[in-house]
Amino acid sequence: MIDRLALTNFKAFQHVDLPLGPLTLLTGLNSSGKSSVLQALALLHQSYTAGDLDRAREAAYEGQPRIGSVPGDGFLLNGELVGLGTGQDVLHEDFAGGEPEITLAVSEGAYRYSWTVAYEPQQNLLPLTGVDLPLTSEGATPPIGDAAVIPGYFTAGFQYLHADRISPAEFYPRDHHAAIGRGFLGVRGEHTVNFLRHHARDEVPEGPLRHPRAQSALLLGQAAAWMGELCPGVDIEADAIENTDSVRLSYGFAGADADTALGPNRRRRPTNVGFGLTYALPIVVACLTARPGSLVLLENPEAHLHPQGQTRMAGLAAAAAAQGAQLIVETHSDHVLNGVRLAVKRGLLTPDQAVLHFFRGDGTGVDVVSPHIDRDGLLDQWPEGFFDELENTLEKLLD
Repeated sequence: MIDRLALTNFKAFQHVDLPLGPLTLLTGLNSSGKSSVLQALALLHQSYTAGDLDRAREAAYEGQPRIGSVPGDGFLLNGELVGLGTGQDVLHEDFAGGEPEITLAVSEGAYRYSWTVAYEPQQNLLPLTGVDLPLTSEGATPPIGDAAVIPGYFTAGFQYLHADRISPAEFYPRDHHAAIGRGFLGVRGEHTVNFLRHHARDEVPEGPLRHPRAQSALLLGQAAAWMGELCPGVDIEADAIENTDSVRLSYGFAGADADTALGPNRRRRPTNVGFGLTYALPIVVACLTARPGSLVLLENPEAHLHPQGQTRMAGLAAAAAAQGAQLIVETHSDHVLNGVRLAVKRGLLTPDQAVLHFFRGDGTGVDVVSPHIDRDGLLDQWPEGFFDELENTLEKLLD
């Protein structure tokens, strides 16, 4: 699990060092730096998966503490996970130090990993200028071949769901490589339906993620049960369409049309059941299939959901974290916050497992405040601007 993330000269941050937990909420006003945190983690994963950190890995295995700039190795700014533009789009405008450089670093337990790249304003592959080896707390390098030479989240399972997710549609792609070969839902969740079709009979491990009222422990039944928290009585089917590269999603509702000539088994297309269910489905599947050690990045899980559904969605994220996954969630919803507070109060998570960061930007920099949740779900501070709009509005109404 990633314990800390440090960013230097990256986008909104001249420098920031953020502690992370099994479940971390990133909150704050728009354009205050929340998305940059998720993008930094995705950028490292994207660069590693594309092979653009390979030379750094080779240097680590050879026991070299740092390497020089190597053409073809560095941060891949535009790819499957993120599209950040060119160097001039990601360098902090008031960069620290002499020569402009960007450094991203993650810590996992005793090990710290750091990559520094040169600033090239018109390039979308920024070349590495330095790589720091992971060090133990005693300052020793890990043994050659030790798996800790690369961050665990590079290989332990990874999902990143953007705020712009799939909308209700007639058909969804049937991409074997993405959904089945890699287990990737897509940044928009576009491979979720095909993933669900293929893994429908996989068992959700016993633990907090298992919905107590699901018809079975299988993924399809568990997904339907959790979706039922958003819309009671719903069930899901995901089917391949013969002789095409598409799959079809449909919904059913318990008791619907039971007394009509259409019968009780009438299925409904996503386009006829509202936006929220389909928009939430990738998040439900990502949480249910997250395994210990995996990392899930979520943007605005509350989008298009009723307040009750937003609170329940936070409960699902907390259950995934309690079962060993790590989730980092960007949210604008006080209902999501309160859902996490309830998870702590009910003992699903300990106070230290739920981390809150509130970002405040003034156009020139970013200030981060981190309220702490106690065992009763109460916060030790409530900074100005931190989910206080309801109180502010009520005060004006009562004035």
